[in-house]
Amino acid sequence: MFSVYGMQGQLFRGSMEQLRQVGGVDALTRARRVLAAGQEGRDALAESSGAFVESEANKLASAAVGADESRRSPLSAYTDTRAGSTARQPLTRVSHVMSAQIITIKDSATVLQAWQILSEKGVGQAPVVDATNHLVGLLTRADLLKPERLPSPDSHALAWRALMMQNVKDIMVTPVPSVAPDADIRRVARVLLDTGLPGLPAVDEAGLVAGFISRSDILRAVVTDPPLDLWG
Repeated sequence: MFSVYGMQGQLFRGSMEQLRQVGGVDALTRARRVLAAGQEGRDALAESSGAFVESEANKLASAAVGADESRRSPLSAYTDTRAGSTARQPLTRVSHVMSAQIITIKDSATVLQAWQILSEKGVGQAPVVDATNHLVGLLTRADLLKPERLPSPDSHALAWRALMMQNVKDIMVTPVPSVAPDADIRRVARVLLDTGLPGLPAVDEAGLVAGFISRSDILRAVVTDPPLDLWG
């Protein structure tokens, strides 16, 4: 079962086939605000602001490298599992492979705060929730670092500061598809291909985030043991 959530709450609930008929899901509307990149008064403030942004970007890059290095290689994972005595059972449901570590970003957060959360947790995306912890969108690192969204390097420091203080609601993916923990993994893969998203929030019937299933989670399930049931 799939759902679509936005700022107004749950907008859709139904099967994958019905989801593919929902207008706008393939394109996935992104709420945006065009920032005026001021060009006047270019001085030392711009240099200091640029250094600050570069520092934050370096933190994100370092976190990404650390996250990659911390992951076991497919061969290592396979070897470790084969050495154990765990019974082989096909993986078929989202709950079997999703990350149960709940990492979310509040819709009141700024771009700078969102960068810090993604960096500290070593993830490339996170669901955005409202004050009641209900899903309203999805924020990805790629959206934060889109070149067209960034002021030019010689822009006034105030332009960079405005970007840092921008609200995540202005750049997050919304409305965003989500999936129930008991959904078929193959159907999730189909939705990821249709939408181009890196993953989907796993949401319970109350609209609360229960986990996240990414492309990496599915690929990891394919190469590890017990096997992913691709054809059952």
